[in-house]
Amino acid sequence: MKRAIHQLVAGFSYGDAISNEALVLRGIFRSWGFDSDIFCEARRILPELRGEARDVAGAKESFRPDDIAFLHLSIGSPVNDLFAELPCHKALLYHNITPPDYFRGIQEQIAHHLAKGREQAKRLAGAASVVLADSRFNADELESWGYGPAGVLPLVLDLARLRGEADRGVLKKYDDGLVNVLFVGRCVPNKRLEDGLAAFHYFQRYVEPASRFIHAGSFAGVEQYHALLLTMMRDLRLQNVELIGSVRQDELNACYKSARLFLCMSEHEGFCIPLIESLVHDVPVLAYAAAAVPGTLDGAGVLFREKRFDLVAEMMGRLVRDASLRGAVLKGQRERLARYEQRDLAAELRNHLASLLAG
Repeated sequence: MKRAIHQLVAGFSYGDAISNEALVLRGIFRSWGFDSDIFCEARRILPELRGEARDVAGAKESFRPDDIAFLHLSIGSPVNDLFAELPCHKALLYHNITPPDYFRGIQEQIAHHLAKGREQAKRLAGAASVVLADSRFNADELESWGYGPAGVLPLVLDLARLRGEADRGVLKKYDDGLVNVLFVGRCVPNKRLEDGLAAFHYFQRYVEPASRFIHAGSFAGVEQYHALLLTMMRDLRLQNVELIGSVRQDELNACYKSARLFLCMSEHEGFCIPLIESLVHDVPVLAYAAAAVPGTLDGAGVLFREKRFDLVAEMMGRLVRDASLRGAVLKGQRERLARYEQRDLAAELRNHLASLLAG
């Protein structure tokens, strides 16, 4: 019977970065000759994906002593406690757990799960023989919690999906002469969409009146925060702002193709995949230099360290209008993307797991 490398995730759904990476890694592990499945709580697996993941209930019987359990640590979950109890080799990949204070007074249930997750993460120090994080920022946090040296393995992304078909209806809708400013990510407080709207207010009023702000990302479970944003939009009398919620991959690709600028005001990111997606679609990035954002961009895009909305709006205008500046920024972004794509992340992962694979 073959050895196995089984993954454990807190949730499994379409469009979720960790779910997507788990599928990619499963393919890698199987290509190495291992059995490999993805385990999750049954209630956290989308019905249409139940053929791709197994119920974590009773999972202990699926792990033999020489197998490897690979945990994606991202939020409070019973999966985290189970991982510590499994009678096998263990590896952990930390995707960051957002500090719960961002959700206090907005979504207490999410704040509870985040607080629980951070406590679980601290208790797991020493449980895994191999400890990885998808950014240096995340690795530093693990080490501050008492973990040994943590390796860094950037998110393993399927970039072919990003270069796939773009929805024609979305392209036609947004190809109307307006300057499209895009942000992609869940509609949650740490992303600071209110700051994005504030910067866009200055941009639309004083720099480029013929403009549109597009946000693509789910607001499920944070309807109160979403409502606050809608109130802010009315108070500022913003025009052409679209909070479009969750979208299919082809619709997301169309949003990127339609965008003249990607604006990120987020204050807490463990990696921030949309930054890489913007590079793939050749969209200039203007981002607040917080958490893992500088590391993910690795010298690309334009970063700022002070949220002066008037100055941010002025830089938005320069990136849209100044052909020389825009060209230089895009050149740097293409070089950063090339560095990312030239890395053999499967080989890096195998090297990180070498001690367990030899066992």
